[in-house]
Amino acid sequence: MEQVLANLLPLLTALWWPFVRSMALLSAAPVFGEAMVPVVVRILASLTFSIVMLPVTQQTAVVTDPFTLAMVIATAGEALVGFVLGLAFHFAMAVIGVLGFIVSSQVGFSMAVMNDPLNGTSSDVISTLLSMLVIIVFFGIDGHLVLVNVIGASFKAWPPGSALLAGSTSLLQTVAWNVAWVFSAAMLLAIPIVFSTVVVQIGFGFLNRVAPALNLFALGFSVITLFGLLMLGQVVRFIPDHYTRMSAQVLEMLRQQMAPPPQRPEVPRG
Repeated sequence: MEQVLANLLPLLTALWWPFVRSMALLSAAPVFGEAMVPVVVRILASLTFSIVMLPVTQQTAVVTDPFTLAMVIATAGEALVGFVLGLAFHFAMAVIGVLGFIVSSQVGFSMAVMNDPLNGTSSDVISTLLSMLVIIVFFGIDGHLVLVNVIGASFKAWPPGSALLAGSTSLLQTVAWNVAWVFSAAMLLAIPIVFSTVVVQIGFGFLNRVAPALNLFALGFSVITLFGLLMLGQVVRFIPDHYTRMSAQVLEMLRQQMAPPPQRPEVPRG
């Protein structure tokens, strides 16, 4: 019995590291990290990933005694790396959410905010529709397979136990420095709608100055909404291409972080 437990403990610890990293990645990743996906699904998917990664993780003995402080620190490092990897992919989908809120505030739909029972938050109609579009694009470009590939590549770049020192610090800094492009990419997509609605508002403002008795602001609200929806229909065609390019940018950023450092050429001693 003692021999069985002695052989079972290394197997359980080898399964634990990819399970923690995969669970943290799926909790922060787009689509899989939403409240509409049950926790049981993420647990089963993480357990499947840990079994697949067993040939890689079984060769590394991180912590011999699981009931120590070193085990807690190593687990926190694995969870941090997985969470940051999932957060990097979540940024690409957050761009579309920011775009939806900007468009809603411009066309007047921000007043009609509905309760979203799936995510437990309040959302407007345009953000929900754009999010559904991006989810379809996510599975259309095999985003779920990309996440699995990233998990496997992360264990080659940062083996279990070295993630807290080698991976999490540099990766967290890189992801934090690239937060700005979320807002810039959303503004680039929303500029045509914002500019067109501002032009319509300025035009109705001049008309109201010429004929104050017409009360053109009441009519202008409906015209701005219709014009904004018309411009949104023109912008929606380019959202899948933008999301694909942003996902490729995230993958390139992660690839640079996972690449081994360049080796310095040895200088011959004479």
